[in-house]
Amino acid sequence: MGKKLLDNFEEIIASLFLMGTTVLVVANIISRYFLKTGIFWSEEVATGFFVWSVFIGAAAAFKKGQHIGIDIIVSKLSGRNRAIANVLIDLVVLIVIGFITVFSVLYVKTSYTKPTPVLGVSSAYISSSIIVGFTFMLIRAFIFLFDDIKKLGGKSDE
Repeated sequence: MGKKLLDNFEEIIASLFLMGTTVLVVANIISRYFLKTGIFWSEEVATGFFVWSVFIGAAAAFKKGQHIGIDIIVSKLSGRNRAIANVLIDLVVLIVIGFITVFSVLYVKTSYTKPTPVLGVSSAYISSSIIVGFTFMLIRAFIFLFDDIKKLGGKSDE
């Protein structure tokens, strides 16, 4: 069970945030309809939860290779040439995700002093989802790179 939780960690976290978003939106609708007053903070918190679900969900999609990719050239290669191309692509992806992760840290530093409109808490609580999501992707990109390097050293007919 522990391995299953770890293997699906990103999906579980993204799902929890998405469920939180749904619960808050529905609760606010019910409150408005029956109590004639909304929950004043629910929209802001639901939006924050949704942002978290997006970035953690993006990491889950990256882990499963579900992002759009154009592999028309790589798919024409075979054996060792395909393995080399995959390592080079992994390196490029790793560098890009690394830069985005670094820039997300800089972005969160600037958003730290900006309060949210309703609750007045630091917007860094919401924008730090960018760091977490891209850090998960960065870790996964390293794993992909190491796996493809292993394949490069192994059989060439994969």
